[in-house]
Amino acid sequence: MQTNNEVKNVIVIGSGPAGLTAALYAARAELKPTVIAGLTPGGQLMQTTEVENYPGFVEGIMGPELMDNMMKQVKRFGAELLMENVESVDFSNRPFKVKTEKNEYLAKTVIIATGAEANWLNLPNEQRLRGKGVSACATCDGFFFKEKEVVVIGGGDTAMEEATFLTRFASHVTIVHRREEFRASKIMLKRAQGNPKITFVTNVTVTDVLGENTVEGIKIKDNKTGEEKIIKAQGYFSAIGHTPNTKIFAPAGITIDQKGYIVVNNFTRTNIEGVFVAGDVNDPRYRQAVVAAGMGSMAALDVEKYLADEEDK
Repeated sequence: MQTNNEVKNVIVIGSGPAGLTAALYAARAELKPTVIAGLTPGGQLMQTTEVENYPGFVEGIMGPELMDNMMKQVKRFGAELLMENVESVDFSNRPFKVKTEKNEYLAKTVIIATGAEANWLNLPNEQRLRGKGVSACATCDGFFFKEKEVVVIGGGDTAMEEATFLTRFASHVTIVHRREEFRASKIMLKRAQGNPKITFVTNVTVTDVLGENTVEGIKIKDNKTGEEKIIKAQGYFSAIGHTPNTKIFAPAGITIDQKGYIVVNNFTRTNIEGVFVAGDVNDPRYRQAVVAAGMGSMAALDVEKYLADEEDK
C-alpha cells in the first residue's frame, strides 16, 4: 500500500448527493477536498430512472444524469475525485488515515457520506425490474403509480407508512407480509387497516416479481399450505428497511446506534472531533436526495468553521 504524505484539509467518503454537495461547498471554500467516490460513484440515484422531486428541474432529470452533473460541478471548483473503495479508516490519531485497496490518505478532517442501501428480498427479477416498477421509496416514486395497483412488502412502520402514502396515488395497495403478526406500532397499523384502499396478505413468502419490461405482479407462496398464487400489480415497493454503510466505522470508534446509523452531536459532528457525517448514513427517516444534499452543505460548513477555529488556537 502506498501512503500519500500530503495531509489533506478534508476527505469526503462517498459520492452521492451528500458527499458531492459537501465537496462542492468545501471546494468553493478553497479547502481543496478529496472525494473518495468508490468504484461505482453516484450513490443510489445511479440506479433510479427519472427524478422529478429535485428542485430546479421542471421536466425532471434522470438519476445518473443528475449525479454526473454534480460530479462535473465539483470538479469545476477543483475537488479531487478518486474512484477507489475505502476499506478501513483510522481515527485514533491525527492526521486521520483513510485506506483504500491501493493507497493510504491523510486528512485533518473527514466527512462520512457513505449512504444506506435498501434491503431487498433478492428475488430472481427484483433487481432487473428496478426503476421499471420496482422501488424502495414511496415518497420518491409514488407519483408514477397514479391509478395503478401496487404491492408493499413488509410488516413494520415503514411498510405501513409507505402503503398509506401510496394510497394518494395508487388505485389499490396490497401489503404483503411473511408473518401474521406485525412489527409496526399499533397506531401505524391501525391507520393502514382503516384505509379502504389497503388490503393485507399475510403469512406468505414472495417468491418472485413478474413482468418482462415492467412489473405485472408478484408470485407468492402460502407458508402453511404451500399453495402458490399471483397478485397482479404494476408496482412493487420493498419496505423491509435499510442498511447504512457504516461497517468500517464502528471499529474506528464512531458511535453507531442500534440500527447501524451514525450518531451525531451538534448537527453533523460525530463523537470523534474532526469527523463529520452527512446524508442517509445518518438519516433513517427522510432518505431524500435533497435532504442528503442539504446535510452535505451543513457538514462542509461545519468543517470550514472547525478548521478555521483550529488555526486560531
